[in-house]
Amino acid sequence: MSNVKIMPCLDIKDGRVVKGVQFVDLQDAGDPVLAAQAYMADGADELAFLDITATIEKRRTMLDAVRRVAAVVDVPLTVGGGIVSVADALAVLDAGAARVSVSSAAFRRPELINELVAECGAEKVVVAIDVDRSATTASGYEVFIDGGTTATGADALEWAKEAERRGAGIILPTSKTFDGAKKGFDIPLIEKLKAVVKIPIVASGGAGTPEHFLEAAQAGADILLGASVFHFGMIKVSELKQYLTTHGIDVADA
Repeated sequence: MSNVKIMPCLDIKDGRVVKGVQFVDLQDAGDPVLAAQAYMADGADELAFLDITATIEKRRTMLDAVRRVAAVVDVPLTVGGGIVSVADALAVLDAGAARVSVSSAAFRRPELINELVAECGAEKVVVAIDVDRSATTASGYEVFIDGGTTATGADALEWAKEAERRGAGIILPTSKTFDGAKKGFDIPLIEKLKAVVKIPIVASGGAGTPEHFLEAAQAGADILLGASVFHFGMIKVSELKQYLTTHGIDVADA
């Protein structure tokens, strides 16, 4: 990934796009198909589809919604939520996803990463890591699972390194403290991850201004993810690309 890519994220609950703050206080942000179409027209490089309650509700990803979104996008679609087996992953890929994202299931059973890589290829496996700052871990960051509701006591950087060793193709960390706050990404987290893993890193959680995306790119993020700033029209993808380009960032299809 030589160029920085822009990835709007569709957080899905009950078939609708939603967005909250620190993983709670969700508000409706529209129809996922209409949102996806708008992002395609505005030049998004990638798209994320996260069924945010699938794990907590102990169910599989909503494949019908994945199919409907996949039908209107022509860029890589990363789908996560409720994927706990190779069979689940294959079903999601068959529904039109380019990549699958695993989080809680992979943390509980790390062998899942190996199995997915063996069956699907590393380029199709994303390991998402919800983190929060912690005084009890060496890196200062702790892994959370179950949609950010369950603390694990595990060091987030060590888990990222293990995910890479097991073959993951991309790491997608989301800072619980920064999520939805629109005060910027957790830049130290991005910098620390870039120092310990070689695979691409997605900056996720906290973007509120174009400057925040710029800071994440300068910190080494390969993919810049945003949700509410895009959903509610605060920032347009096309304008963000122009902004990043004028500030020296090599942006895909700028």
